[in-house]
Amino acid sequence: VSDYRLTVSKQESCSLRATRVEVETSLSHSARLLADIHSLLATSSLADRIKVQAFHVFEILAQAEARVHGVPIEQVHFHEVGAVDAIIDVVGAVIGLDYFDIQRFCCSPLPMPRGWVNCRHGRLPLPAPAVCELLHGVPAYGVELEQELVTPTGAALGKALCHDFGPFPSMTLTGVGYGAGSRARTDGLPNLLRLVIGESRPVLEAQSVEVIETHIDDWTPEGFPFLAELLLERGALDVGLIPMQMKKGRPGFLLRVIVAPEGAWEIKRLILSETTAIGLRFHQEERMTLPRSLGRVLTPWGEVGVKKVETPSGPVIYPEYEDCRRLAREQGIALREVYQAVARNRITDFLSD
Repeated sequence: VSDYRLTVSKQESCSLRATRVEVETSLSHSARLLADIHSLLATSSLADRIKVQAFHVFEILAQAEARVHGVPIEQVHFHEVGAVDAIIDVVGAVIGLDYFDIQRFCCSPLPMPRGWVNCRHGRLPLPAPAVCELLHGVPAYGVELEQELVTPTGAALGKALCHDFGPFPSMTLTGVGYGAGSRARTDGLPNLLRLVIGESRPVLEAQSVEVIETHIDDWTPEGFPFLAELLLERGALDVGLIPMQMKKGRPGFLLRVIVAPEGAWEIKRLILSETTAIGLRFHQEERMTLPRSLGRVLTPWGEVGVKKVETPSGPVIYPEYEDCRRLAREQGIALREVYQAVARNRITDFLSD
C-alpha cells in the first residue's frame, strides 16, 4: 500500500501518559476481497513469518463475516477492515509482536458493551455481529456502556494471535506500554490499551489453587492416561479420576484437576475438548506444601532421580517411579529391589540437580 503517513504523538488519558499512532491517507478504494489482501501481503517486502500471521488474521475475520452474512468466504467484501489504515493496524500489530520476539501472547477477558454502531452495512448492534462470531470460546464480560470497545479488527487480532485469555500470567515484568484510542469513553474511564512484556516465571508451588471438577458418565476411561498427560503438560498440578455412582444408577467418574489460577482457563478448555463433559465446576482453595528439591542418588545399577522433601520431622528421600521402573526393566530385577537400594541411601548421599 502507498500514500499514507504515520503520525506518532504522546497524549494523556486520565493522567496516564500514552502513545497515539494515527494512519493518515487520502486514498479511497472499493471494498477488497480476501484474495486482494493476500495479493497485497504476498507481493510485499515483509518477512514470510509476518505475511503468514497477518493473513491468518484477515482469514479468520473473513470466516466470521461469511457466517454473519451467509456468503462464501471468497465473496466477503472488506469495507472498513480493507481500508489502508486497517491493513496497517493488522500488519503493524504482527510486526510489533515479531519485533519484541513474543513467544506467548495472553489477553484478559474482553469487555462487551451494548448499543449500536454505524458501518457500511448500516446500523448494527453492539457487540458487532462479526465480533460475536470471532469471539466464540473467548471469555468476555458485559459493561454498562453504549460505545464500541472491541472492534472486528481488534477481535480478529486477539483470536488469531492470542495463545489464551484469562488472568494475568505469572512473569517478571520487563516493559509496559500504553496505546491511546482516538475517542473519549463516555463513562470517564481511560481509553487505553495496555501491553505488558515479561519473562515467563512458572509458579512451582502455588499456595492458592483452583480446583476444577466435572462428573462424567458417558466417557470411555481408557482415554484418561492421555488426558492426564496433556493436563500435566499444560500446567496442571494434580489430576485424579474417581469412580462414582451417578443418577439413574449409572457408573461414572469424578474428574478433579488442581491448577494454579493463572493456568486455569487453558485447562478448562482442554477438559471440554478432550472429554464428553458439557460443564465444569471450579473454586479456589488454599493449600500447604512441603519444600522439596530434585536430585539423584546412586544404586548398584546406576543413578535414580529422587525428591528430597523437608518434612516436620526431617528430610525424606522419595524415589521417582519412572527411573526405578527403567532400571528394573534394564537389569531384569524386581522393582522393590530398586526401591530398597534407594532407601539405603542417607540424606548426605543426595546429589542435587
